[in-house]
Amino acid sequence: MSEDAKFFEDFEIGESYVTSARTITETDIVTHAMHSGDWQPHHTNEEFAKKQSFKTRLAHGNMTFCISTGLIFQSSSENPNIMAYGYNKIRYPAPVFPGDTIKVEVKITDKQDHPKSKTHGLLTQTETTTNQRGETVAFVEHVLYATKRDPS
Repeated sequence: MSEDAKFFEDFEIGESYVTSARTITETDIVTHAMHSGDWQPHHTNEEFAKKQSFKTRLAHGNMTFCISTGLIFQSSSENPNIMAYGYNKIRYPAPVFPGDTIKVEVKITDKQDHPKSKTHGLLTQTETTTNQRGETVAFVEHVLYATKRDPS
């Protein structure tokens, strides 16, 4: 177990951090299309995309979500005391284009006892992904299942 491993009680509402940044590439988009099977032309066909509202191809929303998740894992310590419980909200308010650079602000926004478990609590963190212009390109409300240090 990592010395930095935090328990449910150690998290504070309002604590936050920002991940490192990463540029979205052509390879990311093609690889995601291959893995997901999502070959929609607004992601993979420049001539089609030129006739659409953004006038160029854009990254898959769920690819942006996946890369944002990776940035979070790369920027935080391994913690065996937390795992994903689910997502309350995922939104993509602005597009991501090849060449955009994204980063994620992670903030604890809620903390409550688990209704069915005395040994775990639920943490809610918002994950706001922005591009190099400071525009929000993804917003996630992520619920974490966190081990309590003292379940009594």
